[in-house]
Amino acid sequence: MDYPKVSIVIPCKNEEAYIQKNIDSILSQNYSGEIEVLVVDGMSTDRTVEIVQDYNDDNIKLIENPRMFTPYALNLGIENSTGEYFIILGGHAYLEPDFVKNCIDNFLHDKTLGCVGGQILNKHINELSAAVSDAMASKFGVGGVVFRTGGKKQFVDTVAFGCYPKSIVDEIGYFDEELVRNQDDEFNFRVTKKGYKILFDPSIISHYYVRASLQKLWKQYYQYGYWKVYVGKKHKAVTTIRQLIPFLFVSGIITGAVLCVFIPKMWIVYLAGIGLYFLLSFVFAYSTASKKRYFPKIALVFWILHFSYGLGYLFGIINFIFFNKKPSGRSKQLSR
Repeated sequence: MDYPKVSIVIPCKNEEAYIQKNIDSILSQNYSGEIEVLVVDGMSTDRTVEIVQDYNDDNIKLIENPRMFTPYALNLGIENSTGEYFIILGGHAYLEPDFVKNCIDNFLHDKTLGCVGGQILNKHINELSAAVSDAMASKFGVGGVVFRTGGKKQFVDTVAFGCYPKSIVDEIGYFDEELVRNQDDEFNFRVTKKGYKILFDPSIISHYYVRASLQKLWKQYYQYGYWKVYVGKKHKAVTTIRQLIPFLFVSGIITGAVLCVFIPKMWIVYLAGIGLYFLLSFVFAYSTASKKRYFPKIALVFWILHFSYGLGYLFGIINFIFFNKKPSGRSKQLSR
């Protein structure tokens, strides 16, 4: 069988610690077809560009992204790609050797697919990032996001590091360049809206180095919630039901506190509910921990994931729905 050419688009900025392992994992693919790599650099100030140039390989292309944000990088990469299929890949990630082959095999067996992806296995560099890694692989932490928690082969609403037929951009357009966050979720929403299926295949495995800073994690998930509202407003739809849960949780805490001021007897129920949440967070943290000493930090990460996303969603509703504002400049600052 002659396998089609695949283009892998890597938006990056200041990834000198990770980009070599990323590219090496692509060069080590057991795929008999041709693979080209398009590294789209957002004006790095470290050795990222030098490392990429050192490969001196015609199949590794370096593209400058002066506008720096991810959706521009994705579109520049796709526009300059020559493969029949393209894969989007983060600079902080690397692939298992059969990643590309397993993606394409699924497309060759099912013509109704618009996107294929697999499971992300979180990697860490210290004890804090190990706690973040454990929390982000927990259903209590991230809900039913199968590409993070794992599961059987199934159709889903989104995947990370997806593989797509290049022809799909002729039907649904490129990545939305307004979106600093959630651009892949929004793209996948348009894929399914067009009638295509998105397949999660657990045999398609990538590894991703999670954030080792609680402050950056808070900012990341706050932005996820905030920008999710903007995506919903653009499409006049709630793209997934699970996105509402952190928002309802945070709104319930705020509303409950206000009601307790006027109805003092509610304090017992209110505090019992909050206490139950914190109890469950410790229980799930302990059961999730790869090392038991991590579990207090994992519980803290749970709280950050839930509160930051919920608050971001709440302020997104206030800004985008109630006041009809555009995203602020501050909301476009990335957390890397």
